[in-house]
Amino acid sequence: MSSEETEKTGDTGEPGKTDEKADERTDTRTSDPAPKPDPEARGLRLAPVLLALTVVSGLIDAVSYLGLEHVFTANMTGNVVVLGFAAAGAPGFSVSHTLTSLGTFLVGAVAGGRIAVRLGKGSRRTWARLTLAAEAVLVGAASVVAFAAPDATATVYTLIAVTAFAMGLRNATVRKLGVPDLTTTVLTMTLTGLASDSRAAGGTAHHSPRRTASVIAMLAGALLGAWLVLHHGLAIPLLVAAGVVGVLAVMASGRE
Repeated sequence: MSSEETEKTGDTGEPGKTDEKADERTDTRTSDPAPKPDPEARGLRLAPVLLALTVVSGLIDAVSYLGLEHVFTANMTGNVVVLGFAAAGAPGFSVSHTLTSLGTFLVGAVAGGRIAVRLGKGSRRTWARLTLAAEAVLVGAASVVAFAAPDATATVYTLIAVTAFAMGLRNATVRKLGVPDLTTTVLTMTLTGLASDSRAAGGTAHHSPRRTASVIAMLAGALLGAWLVLHHGLAIPLLVAAGVVGVLAVMASGRE
């Protein structure tokens, strides 16, 4: 056998023996451990999770505006405007209800910020899931209150406070997660970006699908929430919202 053939086959020239170095190279190739899966990647990506939460926001604001005397508990921009209406004496609006919503939303946002400081440097997946679980529990508790005491005077304030706190907690978390164009509660800048970055405006429309999906999600949530409030009262839509968020708390991953 020629030296060239020996090099190709790894034969040492001795009967029954092969090149040990070739065997070592083969063993090294076959024994390399497979890369471990990223634990942050397990579950549903954050983008669809936030789109689902946008649906929930529309649903929650339908409950609060239609069932809690014209107060928003997710959309604080609208609440500031409503507070102005109420302060001017416009009928159908309440200063105390609106201030309750604004105040508890801010407290929830502070809590969300504190959680972000504590958990934000670790697993995004764990952080997102814990916050979503807290929101699901809060909205579920609001549903129980609405079912148990639908006509009590304190129920309105309780529902406003609990849902606004939950939305503040979530908004702070979403802001810290920093997924572009998916704030889950505010669409003003989303709509602005959709128009100003469109091809008609000379842009590339790169983020148009995500922005359009966000608008549709909010609209769908508001439509569903309004229908449920008008036909089934407040407890059922709150229960639906809690159920959706609870499922997301189990499925969310830590990647966009």
